[in-house]
Amino acid sequence: MKRVIIICEGETEREFCKHILAPYFAKKEIFIQSPLIKRSMGGIVKWNTLKKEIHTYLQEDDVLVTMLIDYYGLYNKYAFPSWEDGEKIVDKNTRMDFLEAAMKQDLRDAVQHRFLPYLQLHEFEGLLFNDIQIFYEQVPKNELVGKSELIKTFQDYDNPEMINNNKNTSPSHRLKRIIEGYNKILYGHYFAEAIGLDKIRNKSPRFNNWLNAIEKL
Repeated sequence: MKRVIIICEGETEREFCKHILAPYFAKKEIFIQSPLIKRSMGGIVKWNTLKKEIHTYLQEDDVLVTMLIDYYGLYNKYAFPSWEDGEKIVDKNTRMDFLEAAMKQDLRDAVQHRFLPYLQLHEFEGLLFNDIQIFYEQVPKNELVGKSELIKTFQDYDNPEMINNNKNTSPSHRLKRIIEGYNKILYGHYFAEAIGLDKIRNKSPRFNNWLNAIEKL
């Protein structure tokens, strides 16, 4: 049994790891642990703080450490390595690759090979815009109040990872408008379970590549 620690930005990501990823990987004899970022117990922190936590986990020599952190909400003030240079890269996928490589490079040489950096483009909730039928099946009709925005989002974004990085149009803000009483922690893994991991992977190439990398341990 191999062991992977996924450091989660918040409760939504942790619930997803516990209920969706852990059972999936257990069948492949990969044991998933999903702690929150310790310093904040949910919420992004400066890179140096996160790096210390990563190094702490990597003191155990039989574990791989990765993370599930949204690109949305990361700013220059969090001082992630090469951040300003990364922001100049127009293509978002290339930008994520650049930032992830910079994070890996910033760790101690001896443990870099056991760290798999990952930024979710743009936000975990984007993965939930995968199958519009799930909204109709999982949300009570009287709570599905933003149907026109829901339909337009699916029309505009074939790849849910590209739903954009703006406080008014990010996936989570759309969900708050579309679903009355939206609870991000509950809806996160309920929707993911209803959609199914295979479908999520098929429409979200960066997320799929991340899981492939874990599977190849």
